[in-house]
Amino acid sequence: MSETVVKIENLVKRYKDLIALDHFSLEIKQGEIFGLLGPNGSGKTTTINCLLSLLAFDKGTIEIFGKKMTPDSYDIKRDIGIIMQNVAVYDELTVGENIDYFCGLYINDSKKRKEYVEEAIRFVGLEEFRKFYPKKLSGGLLRRLNIACGIAHKPKLIILDEPTVAVDPQSRNKILEGIQQLNKNGATIIYTSHYMEEVEQICTRIAIMDKGKKIAEGTNEELKKMIKNSETVNIDMFMIPENALSEIRDLPHVYSAEFENNVLQVKCDGGTHNLIRILSILQNHELKFGRVYSELPTLNDVFLEITGKALRDSD
Repeated sequence: MSETVVKIENLVKRYKDLIALDHFSLEIKQGEIFGLLGPNGSGKTTTINCLLSLLAFDKGTIEIFGKKMTPDSYDIKRDIGIIMQNVAVYDELTVGENIDYFCGLYINDSKKRKEYVEEAIRFVGLEEFRKFYPKKLSGGLLRRLNIACGIAHKPKLIILDEPTVAVDPQSRNKILEGIQQLNKNGATIIYTSHYMEEVEQICTRIAIMDKGKKIAEGTNEELKKMIKNSETVNIDMFMIPENALSEIRDLPHVYSAEFENNVLQVKCDGGTHNLIRILSILQNHELKFGRVYSELPTLNDVFLEITGKALRDSD
């Protein structure tokens, strides 16, 4: 059984009358890529700041690597890498100098530090940019530099907060591949993102937060089984009479059928052959239709049903 890397128990954090964390508990095992999701104001950032002992809390305990985390736990902090949403590098230092500086905060041996810096540069694909200053880098390259600065010292636990915001698709893919490689190399990762497809792609387990509480936790597939929607059928068509729409609504396992913007959308809560039954009704009414496609629930559907909000619309 994998060892527990992060253990948060009964965490409470108040800001006067606001409860930012409401008896929040979480356990992350070694080797996981753990997705932490929630709308703005849900408590994600507060959780991370408490986890890093940057913020005092009112109640509860936090253990990392089996040890109690405190502001003076420098032995623990040496094994943590932090890549936050806001890029934190020095404009007056080159790419190589930035990585060397941040690596030097943890690695005193100059020979080893030089090796680690070179590995980090290669890892994020910045070999051709090592002498560039940050202002000369694109947004995607700047994000890669930010990641290199956070992981150059080879931490065992890496926290990534929105690492792909406002980057081009090529850089995003490079970053996601890099995160998965860091995990394969032995790092445990905590990952937050507003891009659900990223979380579905790389996270082994996910927790959804809202109003300071953990409201759901599990693998991608386990979370999808928690919600009502098991299939959404979309059919492009010009019109549908109300009696045909009523017949579709009366089908077994159909809990929603709406026609809007020339698309018939039918949501089902289980069952098989839903699509065949729907098409049969359309054919019986001699209705013409175009593209037909069936969608399984996504993580965004889970988030929307559980919190009542779409994640990207929660800013």
